[in-house]
Amino acid sequence: MLPAQRALISVFDKRGVEEFARALSAMGIEILSTGGTRKVLEAAGVPVTPVSQITGQAELLGGRVKTLHPEIHGGILADRGQARHLTELQETGISPIDLVVVNLYPFRETAASGASFEEVIEMIDIGGPAMIRGAAKNFRGVTVIVDPDDYTQVQAALEDGEKLVPEPVRRGLAIKAFRHTQAYDAAISVWLERQSAEAENRFPRHLLIDLGRELKPRYGENPHQEAAVYRVQGEYGVFGGMEKLQGKKLSFNNLLDADAARKLVAQFEQPAVVIVKHNNPCGVGVGPDLQTAYERALACDPLSAFGSVIAGNRPADSALAAAMAHLFVEVVVAPGFGEESLNLFAAKKRLRLIRCPTYAPAASEIELRGIDGGFLAQSPDAEGDDPTEWTCATARQPSDEEREALDLAWKVARGVKSNAIVVARADRTLGIGAGQMSRVDSCELAVGKAQESVEGAAAASDAFFPFRDGLDVLAKAGVKAVVQPGGSKRDDEVIAAADEHGIAMLMTGKRHFRH
Repeated sequence: MLPAQRALISVFDKRGVEEFARALSAMGIEILSTGGTRKVLEAAGVPVTPVSQITGQAELLGGRVKTLHPEIHGGILADRGQARHLTELQETGISPIDLVVVNLYPFRETAASGASFEEVIEMIDIGGPAMIRGAAKNFRGVTVIVDPDDYTQVQAALEDGEKLVPEPVRRGLAIKAFRHTQAYDAAISVWLERQSAEAENRFPRHLLIDLGRELKPRYGENPHQEAAVYRVQGEYGVFGGMEKLQGKKLSFNNLLDADAARKLVAQFEQPAVVIVKHNNPCGVGVGPDLQTAYERALACDPLSAFGSVIAGNRPADSALAAAMAHLFVEVVVAPGFGEESLNLFAAKKRLRLIRCPTYAPAASEIELRGIDGGFLAQSPDAEGDDPTEWTCATARQPSDEEREALDLAWKVARGVKSNAIVVARADRTLGIGAGQMSRVDSCELAVGKAQESVEGAAAASDAFFPFRDGLDVLAKAGVKAVVQPGGSKRDDEVIAAADEHGIAMLMTGKRHFRH
């Protein structure tokens, strides 16, 4: 006789529950159930014993009290290995419950839907977590299922005539159950804390994040470092739910660069391509199509583009794939891939293709960066800039074409490691100076990296010029328009230098450091 003689099924997520319950019933297992689940099973023709018949007590308080009863929890928690427990069950007439199939009210989804406070409170499950925790604690004799995806393996084990679902499976399901209730309680506590007066701050006193391992790269930044990638549970997943279509296993560094490229290219409305190397853009281009945008981006620094990560803000077509044929690329990121482009990319067996939605930060998104013993938290630097609000500090106003170039350079500077200087025209970057300890060095690097003359070009600085020396470097190379935040005590000196050189200078009033 199969040991799982009674199964208690009470689920909100009813995927596959009819088929699973029917299979259990066919094996001679009695099904106990409550409320909506019982009605679904009865309608499907599955024999069901109402929990209220076992407890002798009708549901109370509009369904808040259904399973909180010794007949239920005694049957779940009795340790099959303790004679005293089994004797007590016999003396009280309580029968063991060997299989607990429970998942919880959709608290997260209800809270996110904009439901009223009272409606969200009603989604705080009490009986469900109690049963799940009891069954998980007693996993040596009880099987607990919180995920419909686990029905198949449990059904297969019972149909194979196992005396018990195998211990490793029971233990794994118990761990999953505790994770399930842990995440549920965390979501409730975070939501309640956000209802307080302090809740208007996106950073609550306690930041609880439930992470599930998504994949394991071969190693971290270097081969001697271990690594893993985690996704926020209950959210849309890494990169909004990415799908790797082909290529080698994604590396730690691939993902960092893909994240940077995806976020940068999302700033552009017209077709755009961003080429990233070591977490810095080495070329950005815009145009009427991705092929043109790619060719303009590549022209900025074709040497650095070798082994890069490339992102586009439109589906990758065959023209783009053909244009990239002679360049070694690690990863291509796009919101889609045409069938012909996939066929062309397939010739590069090692190339990874990632399909994912265009980046759009959630209102509550928080960036975390690890430091020794803790984390730094901040909102993402994703708020758009309005060039119409920039002020001109110089005698000369920029031309319309210069304004377009300044806009592009400023967008790119946001994605460049500080100190950042970006020299550009209206449709492409010409030179990028990144990650230098002094701003004048970034200026020298940006004009020095340019593959063509920067005469008449525009430049962006992610923070203010502390001295006029950086501006002098740009002016000497031929730059004629500059955008910067301003705010230095030497702004007057820098503005005077711009006037001296005939440079038009716009002030944004906002910086974009990226450490």
